[in-house]
Amino acid sequence: MNISSAAEAAGLPVKTVRYYADIGLVDAPSRSEAGYRTYDDASVRKLGFVRRSREFGFSIEECRELLSLYQDRDRTSAEVKRIASKKLQDIEEKQRELQSLHEELEHLVKSCRGDQRPDCPIIDYLG
Repeated sequence: MNISSAAEAAGLPVKTVRYYADIGLVDAPSRSEAGYRTYDDASVRKLGFVRRSREFGFSIEECRELLSLYQDRDRTSAEVKRIASKKLQDIEEKQRELQSLHEELEHLVKSCRGDQRPDCPIIDYLG
């Protein structure tokens, strides 16, 4: 199938599909006689795998590692779990950071009178 069809099937923009092939994240597609990129079902599945991995916040390099494990029939689930557990820890840390920011900003918003006067604890804090 052509790149547009492959991108649609994988749920990705065409530009992203090209990029993933260019950086070697997924195998470079074969070319038609006219020079167009052509993708098979296996390539589309890999592209979908990468899309879902990226949705979880995995980096390109982490996706590369996960994709390698996806293709390795001798993999152990422990290897996959190690990568996913690390990402889960990263997400939990980010949640804590965001919760802290939420609490700080919520306090500042409640402290601001929001009236016609120029004094503002939000501006004071940021300054």
